[in-house]
Amino acid sequence: MGSTEDLDYPQIIVQYSNGFLVSKVMFTACELGVFDLLLEAGKPLSSDAIAACLGASTIGMKRLLDACVGLKLLAVEITQEGALYRNTEISNIYLTKSSPKSQYHIMMYYSNTVYLCWQYLADAVREGRNQYERAFGIPSKDPFGAMYRSDEEMLKFMAGQNSVWSICGRDVLAAFDLSPFTQIYDLGGGGGALAQECVSLYPNSTVTIYDLPKVVQVAKEQFVSPEEHQITFHEGDFFNDSIPEAELYILSKILHDWDDDKCKQLLAKVYKACKPGGGVLLVESLLNKDKSGPVETQLYSMNMLVQTEGKERTAAEYSKLLEAAGFGVIQVKRTGKLYDAVLGRK
Repeated sequence: MGSTEDLDYPQIIVQYSNGFLVSKVMFTACELGVFDLLLEAGKPLSSDAIAACLGASTIGMKRLLDACVGLKLLAVEITQEGALYRNTEISNIYLTKSSPKSQYHIMMYYSNTVYLCWQYLADAVREGRNQYERAFGIPSKDPFGAMYRSDEEMLKFMAGQNSVWSICGRDVLAAFDLSPFTQIYDLGGGGGALAQECVSLYPNSTVTIYDLPKVVQVAKEQFVSPEEHQITFHEGDFFNDSIPEAELYILSKILHDWDDDKCKQLLAKVYKACKPGGGVLLVESLLNKDKSGPVETQLYSMNMLVQTEGKERTAAEYSKLLEAAGFGVIQVKRTGKLYDAVLGRK
Protein backbone atom coordinates (compact mmCIF):
# COMPACT_ATOMS: atom_id res chain seq x y z
CA MET A 1 0.00 0.00 0.00
CA GLY A 2 1.50 3.33 -1.10
CA SER A 3 1.91 6.33 1.16
CA THR A 4 -0.09 9.51 0.81
CA GLU A 5 2.98 11.00 -0.87
CA ASP A 6 2.25 8.77 -3.88
CA LEU A 7 -1.08 10.49 -4.46
CA ASP A 8 -1.26 13.42 -6.87
CA TYR A 9 -2.40 16.62 -5.24
CA PRO A 10 -5.94 16.83 -6.67
CA GLN A 11 -6.37 19.74 -9.07
CA ILE A 12 -9.88 20.30 -7.82
CA ILE A 13 -8.53 21.08 -4.34
CA VAL A 14 -6.16 23.64 -5.87
CA GLN A 15 -9.02 25.26 -7.77
CA TYR A 16 -11.30 25.40 -4.75
CA SER A 17 -8.56 26.67 -2.46
CA ASN A 18 -7.80 29.47 -4.89
CA GLY A 19 -11.44 30.38 -5.50
CA PHE A 20 -11.48 33.39 -3.20
CA LEU A 21 -8.23 34.65 -4.76
CA VAL A 22 -9.82 34.52 -8.21
CA SER A 23 -12.88 36.51 -7.17
CA LYS A 24 -10.80 39.11 -5.32
CA VAL A 25 -8.60 39.70 -8.37
CA MET A 26 -11.69 40.37 -10.49
CA PHE A 27 -13.29 42.58 -7.81
CA THR A 28 -10.07 44.59 -7.43
CA ALA A 29 -9.65 45.17 -11.16
CA CYS A 30 -13.26 46.40 -11.29
CA GLU A 31 -12.85 48.63 -8.24
CA LEU A 32 -9.63 50.24 -9.53
CA GLY A 33 -11.22 50.89 -12.93
CA VAL A 34 -8.91 48.74 -15.07
CA PHE A 35 -11.62 47.58 -17.50
CA ASP A 36 -13.21 51.04 -17.79
CA LEU A 37 -9.85 52.65 -18.57
CA LEU A 38 -9.02 50.14 -21.29
CA LEU A 39 -12.46 50.56 -22.85
CA GLU A 40 -12.16 54.35 -22.85
CA ALA A 41 -8.60 54.25 -24.21
CA GLY A 42 -9.74 52.33 -27.27
CA LYS A 43 -6.28 50.80 -27.65
CA PRO A 44 -3.99 48.44 -25.68
CA LEU A 45 -1.99 50.07 -22.89
CA SER A 46 1.17 49.19 -21.00
CA SER A 47 1.08 48.31 -17.32
CA ASP A 48 3.02 51.49 -16.54
CA ALA A 49 0.45 53.64 -18.36
CA ILE A 50 -2.45 51.90 -16.62
CA ALA A 51 -0.78 52.26 -13.22
CA ALA A 52 -0.14 55.96 -13.81
CA CYS A 53 -3.72 56.64 -14.94
CA LEU A 54 -5.24 54.79 -11.99
CA GLY A 55 -2.83 56.00 -9.32
CA ALA A 56 -1.45 52.55 -8.55
CA SER A 57 2.04 51.14 -8.07
CA THR A 58 3.70 49.79 -11.19
CA ILE A 59 4.68 46.52 -9.50
CA GLY A 60 1.23 45.90 -8.08
CA MET A 61 -0.60 46.78 -11.31
CA LYS A 62 1.65 44.55 -13.43
CA ARG A 63 0.83 41.55 -11.23
CA LEU A 64 -2.89 42.36 -11.23
CA LEU A 65 -2.96 42.67 -15.01
CA ASP A 66 -1.08 39.40 -15.51
CA ALA A 67 -3.49 37.63 -13.15
CA CYS A 68 -6.40 39.02 -15.19
CA VAL A 69 -4.76 37.66 -18.35
CA GLY A 70 -4.55 34.25 -16.70
CA LEU A 71 -8.26 34.50 -15.84
CA LYS A 72 -9.03 35.50 -19.46
CA LEU A 73 -10.42 38.85 -18.33
CA LEU A 74 -7.63 40.64 -20.23
CA ALA A 75 -5.51 39.80 -23.27
CA VAL A 76 -1.84 40.71 -23.65
CA GLU A 77 0.27 41.42 -26.73
CA ILE A 78 4.06 41.43 -26.55
CA THR A 79 5.54 44.21 -28.69
CA GLN A 80 8.95 45.83 -29.08
CA GLU A 81 7.78 48.42 -26.54
CA GLY A 82 6.78 45.70 -24.09
CA ALA A 83 3.53 44.07 -22.96
CA LEU A 84 0.29 45.84 -23.96
CA TYR A 85 -3.03 44.93 -22.32
CA ARG A 86 -6.59 45.09 -23.63
CA ASN A 87 -10.02 43.95 -22.52
CA THR A 88 -11.52 40.67 -23.67
CA GLU A 89 -15.07 40.58 -25.00
CA ILE A 90 -16.26 39.24 -21.63
CA SER A 91 -14.79 42.12 -19.66
CA ASN A 92 -16.09 44.71 -22.14
CA ILE A 93 -19.63 43.35 -21.84
CA TYR A 94 -19.85 42.47 -18.16
CA LEU A 95 -17.14 44.32 -16.21
CA THR A 96 -17.21 47.88 -17.58
CA LYS A 97 -19.59 50.31 -15.91
CA SER A 98 -21.01 51.70 -19.15
CA SER A 99 -22.14 48.39 -20.65
CA PRO A 100 -25.92 47.70 -20.63
CA LYS A 101 -25.08 44.26 -19.23
CA SER A 102 -22.52 45.50 -16.71
CA GLN A 103 -22.12 43.43 -13.56
CA TYR A 104 -19.87 46.03 -11.95
CA HIS A 105 -22.34 47.00 -9.22
CA ILE A 106 -23.06 43.45 -8.08
CA MET A 107 -19.29 42.82 -8.05
CA MET A 108 -18.78 45.79 -5.73
CA TYR A 109 -21.63 44.65 -3.48
CA TYR A 110 -20.09 41.19 -3.21
CA SER A 111 -16.62 42.61 -2.62
CA ASN A 112 -17.52 45.15 0.05
CA THR A 113 -20.48 43.50 1.81
CA VAL A 114 -21.01 39.82 1.04
CA TYR A 115 -17.28 39.08 1.27
CA LEU A 116 -17.12 40.52 4.78
CA CYS A 117 -20.08 38.45 5.97
CA TRP A 118 -18.55 35.26 4.54
CA GLN A 119 -15.52 35.66 6.77
CA TYR A 120 -17.87 34.39 9.49
CA LEU A 121 -19.31 31.42 7.59
CA ALA A 122 -18.16 28.95 10.27
CA ASP A 123 -20.03 31.01 12.89
CA ALA A 124 -23.13 31.06 10.67
CA VAL A 125 -23.01 27.28 10.35
CA ARG A 126 -22.56 26.82 14.10
CA GLU A 127 -25.32 29.27 15.03
CA GLY A 128 -27.72 28.94 12.10
CA ARG A 129 -28.13 32.69 11.66
CA ASN A 130 -26.82 35.61 9.62
CA GLN A 131 -23.60 37.38 10.52
CA TYR A 132 -24.32 41.11 10.22
CA GLU A 133 -23.59 41.64 13.89
CA ARG A 134 -20.07 40.23 13.62
CA ALA A 135 -19.34 41.75 10.21
CA PHE A 136 -20.75 45.23 10.76
CA GLY A 137 -21.79 45.50 14.41
CA ILE A 138 -25.46 45.71 13.42
CA PRO A 139 -28.25 43.65 15.04
CA SER A 140 -29.21 40.83 12.70
CA LYS A 141 -32.90 40.41 13.60
CA ASP A 142 -33.96 42.58 10.64
CA PRO A 143 -31.87 41.47 7.65
CA PHE A 144 -33.02 44.28 5.39
CA GLY A 145 -32.52 46.85 8.10
CA ALA A 146 -28.92 45.63 8.10
CA MET A 147 -28.67 45.54 4.30
CA TYR A 148 -30.05 49.08 4.09
CA ARG A 149 -27.95 50.35 6.99
CA SER A 150 -26.97 53.47 5.04
CA ASP A 151 -28.15 55.27 1.91
CA GLU A 152 -24.88 54.32 0.23
CA GLU A 153 -25.29 50.64 1.08
CA MET A 154 -28.91 50.61 -0.08
CA LEU A 155 -27.99 52.22 -3.39
CA LYS A 156 -25.17 49.69 -3.85
CA PHE A 157 -27.54 46.79 -3.20
CA MET A 158 -30.24 48.14 -5.55
CA ALA A 159 -27.75 48.80 -8.34
CA GLY A 160 -26.36 45.30 -7.88
CA GLN A 161 -29.78 43.71 -8.16
CA ASN A 162 -30.56 45.77 -11.25
CA SER A 163 -27.40 44.50 -12.91
CA VAL A 164 -28.50 40.90 -12.33
CA TRP A 165 -31.85 41.49 -14.04
CA SER A 166 -30.11 43.13 -16.99
CA ILE A 167 -28.86 39.66 -17.97
CA CYS A 168 -31.44 37.34 -16.34
CA GLY A 169 -34.69 39.31 -16.35
CA ARG A 170 -35.98 38.48 -19.80
CA ASP A 171 -35.35 34.75 -19.36
CA VAL A 172 -37.60 34.45 -16.30
CA LEU A 173 -40.30 36.77 -17.64
CA ALA A 174 -40.48 34.86 -20.91
CA ALA A 175 -40.57 31.45 -19.22
CA PHE A 176 -44.38 31.70 -19.29
CA ASP A 177 -46.69 33.77 -21.48
CA LEU A 178 -47.61 36.58 -19.10
CA SER A 179 -49.43 38.67 -21.72
CA PRO A 180 -52.90 37.87 -20.25
CA PHE A 181 -51.85 39.70 -17.07
CA THR A 182 -52.00 43.44 -17.64
CA GLN A 183 -52.08 44.64 -14.02
CA ILE A 184 -48.88 43.48 -12.29
CA TYR A 185 -47.37 44.17 -8.88
CA ASP A 186 -43.64 43.58 -8.42
CA LEU A 187 -43.33 42.99 -4.67
CA GLY A 188 -39.91 44.09 -3.43
CA GLY A 189 -39.16 45.38 -6.93
CA GLY A 190 -36.27 47.56 -5.75
CA GLY A 191 -34.53 49.51 -8.50
CA GLY A 192 -37.07 48.50 -11.13
CA ALA A 193 -34.90 46.62 -13.64
CA LEU A 194 -37.25 43.62 -13.69
CA ALA A 195 -40.28 45.91 -14.04
CA GLN A 196 -38.58 47.61 -16.98
CA GLU A 197 -37.91 44.25 -18.63
CA CYS A 198 -41.55 43.28 -18.01
CA VAL A 199 -43.14 46.31 -19.70
CA SER A 200 -40.65 45.95 -22.56
CA LEU A 201 -41.62 42.32 -23.11
CA TYR A 202 -45.33 42.85 -22.43
CA PRO A 203 -46.15 46.38 -23.71
CA ASN A 204 -49.82 46.12 -22.73
CA SER A 205 -48.96 45.63 -19.07
CA THR A 206 -48.49 48.09 -16.23
CA VAL A 207 -46.19 47.24 -13.34
CA THR A 208 -46.35 48.70 -9.84
CA ILE A 209 -43.18 48.41 -7.80
CA TYR A 210 -44.16 47.77 -4.17
CA ASP A 211 -41.28 48.42 -1.78
CA LEU A 212 -40.23 50.24 1.36
CA PRO A 213 -40.63 54.06 1.20
CA LYS A 214 -36.88 54.75 1.22
CA VAL A 215 -36.33 52.17 -1.54
CA VAL A 216 -39.10 53.69 -3.66
CA GLN A 217 -37.58 57.14 -3.23
CA VAL A 218 -34.16 55.98 -4.45
CA ALA A 219 -35.72 54.04 -7.35
CA LYS A 220 -37.54 57.19 -8.50
CA GLU A 221 -34.45 59.36 -8.16
CA GLN A 222 -31.83 56.99 -9.57
CA PHE A 223 -33.28 54.21 -11.68
CA VAL A 224 -36.79 54.71 -13.11
CA SER A 225 -37.49 57.74 -15.28
CA PRO A 226 -40.83 59.59 -14.84
CA GLU A 227 -41.30 59.11 -18.60
CA GLU A 228 -41.75 55.36 -18.03
CA HIS A 229 -45.50 55.72 -17.63
CA GLN A 230 -46.18 51.97 -17.46
CA ILE A 231 -44.26 51.75 -14.18
CA THR A 232 -45.73 53.15 -10.97
CA PHE A 233 -44.85 52.83 -7.29
CA HIS A 234 -46.51 51.79 -4.04
CA GLU A 235 -44.78 52.49 -0.73
CA GLY A 236 -45.19 49.93 2.03
CA ASP A 237 -44.00 46.88 3.93
CA PHE A 238 -45.75 43.90 2.38
CA PHE A 239 -45.51 41.90 5.60
CA ASN A 240 -47.21 44.57 7.70
CA ASP A 241 -49.23 46.66 5.22
CA SER A 242 -52.06 45.74 2.88
CA ILE A 243 -51.38 44.43 -0.62
CA PRO A 244 -53.60 45.96 -3.35
CA GLU A 245 -55.57 43.87 -5.81
CA ALA A 246 -53.82 42.87 -9.04
CA GLU A 247 -53.85 40.18 -11.73
CA LEU A 248 -50.26 39.03 -11.24
CA TYR A 249 -47.74 39.39 -8.45
CA ILE A 250 -44.04 38.95 -9.10
CA LEU A 251 -41.85 37.83 -6.18
CA SER A 252 -38.31 37.84 -7.55
CA LYS A 253 -35.69 36.62 -5.10
CA ILE A 254 -38.03 37.39 -2.22
CA LEU A 255 -39.04 34.05 -0.70
CA HIS A 256 -35.44 32.83 -0.50
CA ASP A 257 -34.81 35.59 2.09
CA TRP A 258 -37.29 34.11 4.60
CA ASP A 259 -38.14 30.95 6.50
CA ASP A 260 -41.17 28.85 5.58
CA ASP A 261 -43.50 30.52 8.08
CA LYS A 262 -42.75 34.01 6.75
CA CYS A 263 -43.17 32.75 3.17
CA LYS A 264 -46.56 31.24 3.98
CA GLN A 265 -47.63 34.47 5.67
CA LEU A 266 -46.72 36.54 2.62
CA LEU A 267 -48.18 34.15 0.06
CA ALA A 268 -51.47 33.99 1.99
CA LYS A 269 -51.71 37.81 1.78
CA VAL A 270 -50.93 37.69 -1.93
CA TYR A 271 -53.56 35.00 -2.54
CA LYS A 272 -56.20 37.03 -0.72
CA ALA A 273 -55.41 40.16 -2.77
CA CYS A 274 -55.10 38.34 -6.10
CA LYS A 275 -57.95 38.63 -8.59
CA PRO A 276 -59.68 35.33 -9.50
CA GLY A 277 -57.85 33.85 -12.47
CA GLY A 278 -54.75 35.78 -11.52
CA GLY A 279 -51.49 34.39 -10.27
CA VAL A 280 -48.09 34.76 -8.67
CA LEU A 281 -44.73 34.38 -10.40
CA LEU A 282 -41.85 33.25 -8.20
CA VAL A 283 -38.39 33.96 -9.57
CA GLU A 284 -35.79 31.92 -7.71
CA SER A 285 -32.71 29.78 -8.24
CA LEU A 286 -34.05 26.22 -7.93
CA LEU A 287 -32.20 23.36 -6.29
CA ASN A 288 -32.36 19.93 -7.89
CA LYS A 289 -34.97 17.56 -6.50
CA ASP A 290 -32.34 15.76 -4.39
CA LYS A 291 -30.49 19.04 -3.63
CA SER A 292 -27.37 17.68 -5.33
CA GLY A 293 -26.97 20.93 -7.27
CA PRO A 294 -26.66 23.21 -9.12
CA VAL A 295 -23.57 24.24 -7.21
CA GLU A 296 -24.35 27.96 -7.78
CA THR A 297 -27.70 27.50 -6.03
CA GLN A 298 -26.09 25.57 -3.19
CA LEU A 299 -23.67 28.46 -2.70
CA TYR A 300 -26.54 30.96 -2.83
CA SER A 301 -28.21 28.96 -0.08
CA MET A 302 -25.07 29.30 2.02
CA ASN A 303 -25.24 33.03 1.36
CA MET A 304 -28.83 33.09 2.58
CA LEU A 305 -27.56 31.58 5.82
CA VAL A 306 -24.85 34.23 6.13
CA GLN A 307 -27.01 37.23 5.12
CA THR A 308 -30.74 36.51 5.61
CA GLU A 309 -33.26 34.28 7.40
CA GLY A 310 -33.97 32.11 4.37
CA LYS A 311 -32.62 29.44 2.03
CA GLU A 312 -32.80 28.22 -1.56
CA ARG A 313 -35.44 25.56 -2.24
CA THR A 314 -36.47 22.89 -4.70
CA ALA A 315 -39.37 23.33 -7.12
CA ALA A 316 -41.40 20.94 -4.96
CA GLU A 317 -40.74 23.03 -1.85
CA TYR A 318 -41.90 26.23 -3.55
CA SER A 319 -44.94 24.40 -4.93
CA LYS A 320 -45.81 23.24 -1.43
CA LEU A 321 -45.65 26.82 -0.14
CA LEU A 322 -47.91 28.00 -2.97
CA GLU A 323 -50.40 25.20 -2.35
CA ALA A 324 -50.52 26.01 1.35
CA ALA A 325 -51.55 29.56 0.45
CA GLY A 326 -54.30 28.32 -1.89
CA PHE A 327 -52.66 28.60 -5.30
CA GLY A 328 -53.18 25.78 -7.78
CA VAL A 329 -52.20 24.81 -11.34
CA ILE A 330 -48.55 25.30 -10.46
CA GLN A 331 -46.06 25.27 -13.33
CA VAL A 332 -42.27 25.21 -13.14
CA LYS A 333 -39.86 26.32 -15.86
CA ARG A 334 -36.10 26.00 -15.60
CA THR A 335 -34.43 28.61 -17.77
CA GLY A 336 -30.97 27.06 -17.87
CA LYS A 337 -29.65 30.34 -16.45
CA LEU A 338 -29.13 31.56 -12.88
CA TYR A 339 -32.83 31.97 -12.05
CA ASP A 340 -35.92 29.90 -12.78
CA ALA A 341 -39.67 30.58 -12.73
CA VAL A 342 -42.60 29.07 -10.85
CA LEU A 343 -46.16 30.19 -11.71
CA GLY A 344 -49.14 29.55 -9.43
CA ARG A 345 -52.72 30.41 -10.41
CA LYS A 346 -55.73 31.37 -8.31
